[in-house]
Amino acid sequence: MAEHDSTRGHARDARRAARSRQGLAKLPFIRRRIPVVELMSTEACEIIEHNAETLLEEVGIEFRRDPESLALWRGAGADVSGERVRIPRGLARQLLQTAPREFMVTARNPARSVRFGGDATVFSPVGGPPFVSDLERGRRYGTLEDLTNFIKLAHAAPAIHFAGGCAVEPMDIAEGKRHLDTQYAYFRHTDMACEGTPETPGHALDAIRMAELVFGAETVAQGPVMLGNINSNSPLTFDGRMLGALRAFCAHNQGVIIVPAVLAGAMGPVTPAGCIAELLAECLAGMALTQLVRPGAAVIMGSFVGAVSMRTGAPTFGTAEATQMIFATAQLARRLGVPVRSGGSLCSAKVADAQAAYESAHTLLPTLLAGVNLVTHAAGWLEGGLVASYEKFAMDVDQLAMMQALAGGLDVSERGQAMDALREVGPGGHFLGCAHTQANFETAFHQSSIADYTSYEQWSQEGALTAEQRANTVWKRMLGDYVDPGLDPGINEALLDFMARRRAVLGDRVEEE
Repeated sequence: MAEHDSTRGHARDARRAARSRQGLAKLPFIRRRIPVVELMSTEACEIIEHNAETLLEEVGIEFRRDPESLALWRGAGADVSGERVRIPRGLARQLLQTAPREFMVTARNPARSVRFGGDATVFSPVGGPPFVSDLERGRRYGTLEDLTNFIKLAHAAPAIHFAGGCAVEPMDIAEGKRHLDTQYAYFRHTDMACEGTPETPGHALDAIRMAELVFGAETVAQGPVMLGNINSNSPLTFDGRMLGALRAFCAHNQGVIIVPAVLAGAMGPVTPAGCIAELLAECLAGMALTQLVRPGAAVIMGSFVGAVSMRTGAPTFGTAEATQMIFATAQLARRLGVPVRSGGSLCSAKVADAQAAYESAHTLLPTLLAGVNLVTHAAGWLEGGLVASYEKFAMDVDQLAMMQALAGGLDVSERGQAMDALREVGPGGHFLGCAHTQANFETAFHQSSIADYTSYEQWSQEGALTAEQRANTVWKRMLGDYVDPGLDPGINEALLDFMARRRAVLGDRVEEE
């Protein structure tokens, strides 16, 4: 009996391993073959665009603690009063005419370079949480080891196309020097394209210098090898740290994403149309500034949208209103002629449970259908972005692969039409054993690495595991299967030397410059 149980256990493990390894080949970034969905009428778009221009002209945007940006706006013809900049109607749009509709970000491995804009959709993992969680160790502060693990997981996941930035804050490293280790971890442990570290102008310049060591200064000068995530302080404010980082990235020909975080009821009005007008005004101001710094600078219109609970004040995701704002952001960006970042696998859930699944699905699918170009926080997000979850990461990347299959559109090739199968089987038969099924069954359907499709009896015999427990096995196997992309020893030594010299002059706390 014991031998029988052991044999059954080995077979069970083999089946799980086979499921988890299905589709592990790295997928290229998505070229959508399905039409985008646009929820707003032309009239609705024009109303929101008019309201955004009214905000820019009458209320204005504050550019705090950054005289250089104020001088650029003054020179462009804006009304600058103190730190408040009022932008004449149409000026921001006029400046944006030099922004590229599409652009590439070069990866260390050229085969993993990604394009933003047009029909491209690029999935990127969670970024920014101070905490991590897994089933064994629970919720805890993130470390450099955790950051490295998530980079490796992103590197291995088939449907992650862009490594993103700071998947989890390494809280075991002093805040003022943390950006160096973070940037190094991305350049060392993946050959995908990634983000830089633009928390301050100094951090941005450190990221650029490190990129020059990896790619060569000439390559960096020719075009983006990184993106910098530039957040506004909604409502209607940019601070000096972000503005200085924006100017540094643009001046060195690196891409930036302008990202307002507008949660309805807190940083924005309680209505989606009001939030979107505010978001568009902030994006117009930030994106236009990139063109004042460097005409032709690569820029992405971003959004981080949701609402706050009117009962608790906590952020909510996956709601009907947030979905409307994701669709609106993408539609307005297309009208402007710039790439768009939005959505993800967002949720407020504290564990990878049904709430997490529902909220994430109600964010991710609309994001794909809306035609978003850069999908950040696409894997691993938990607890409103406070936590990077190992199990949630495995569950999310499984869904990303399914979204990639959906984006490929309906196969109407000769194989897809399956007329030979229909002729062979004829009336009253079945397709299980026909030649077409035998030739295509292994690749016919998206095969989930997490979902259980067995009978109740078999599921019970195999341990009655929940999806979260199965995901625990999957992410561990992914880490075990990680293949180090390597880094030229000379480049690695140069990076470590640069970091040592910078640590010697940086304090433990983040400085303004």
